[in-house]
Amino acid sequence: ASSRCATLRTAMPASPSEHTLRIVLTGGPGGGKTTAADLLRREFSDRVALVPETATMLFTGGFPRVAEPEAVRATQTAIYHVQRHLEEVQAARFPGQILLCDRGTVDGAAYWPGEPAGFFEALGTTLEDELARYHHVIFFETAAVGGHSIASGNPARIESEAAAVALDKGLRTLWQQHPRFHFVPHGPSFLAKITTGLHTLTEILAGARNHHD
Repeated sequence: ASSRCATLRTAMPASPSEHTLRIVLTGGPGGGKTTAADLLRREFSDRVALVPETATMLFTGGFPRVAEPEAVRATQTAIYHVQRHLEEVQAARFPGQILLCDRGTVDGAAYWPGEPAGFFEALGTTLEDELARYHHVIFFETAAVGGHSIASGNPARIESEAAAVALDKGLRTLWQQHPRFHFVPHGPSFLAKITTGLHTLTEILAGARNHHD
């Protein structure tokens, strides 16, 4: 893994979008990332623009939830392309601000039927290229790993606790190959978890400011 990360450090451009620094918030369902994204956006509103979760936008807008493998592949393909363009829309709307992405393009590989490699092959890309789109990854571990309910007010969330744990593991396996991977573990206090995420972002933004200066 360390040699893989070293390769990525060499290959990763200093700025995936030339002028836009991108930070991904990800993790299994019920990790608190969407709540964290909204709080972090409010805290750093002068520096950060939010890229909302594409899947939730699509599913709550009428895009069908499906189970058939071929239909799931079509769904994840759609999410991937909308995600990429939504990031560009927000970058154009908020020039000079950092993009805080509620999930990233790598996430679809964990939802893809079969091996994750099939996702990248079908979309004509690679894990390395998709990781290189982002400067930092903040991973919120799902509360389901502690046996807690992940029920929420999000109508697009339909995963069971067991499915959430499996997705969390698959997502972590993919995203932790990023050289700037920040892990926020599940704990007894959700407030403490969000505070850890806030502290992590604060350090990232401080580093970005120092680098810019």
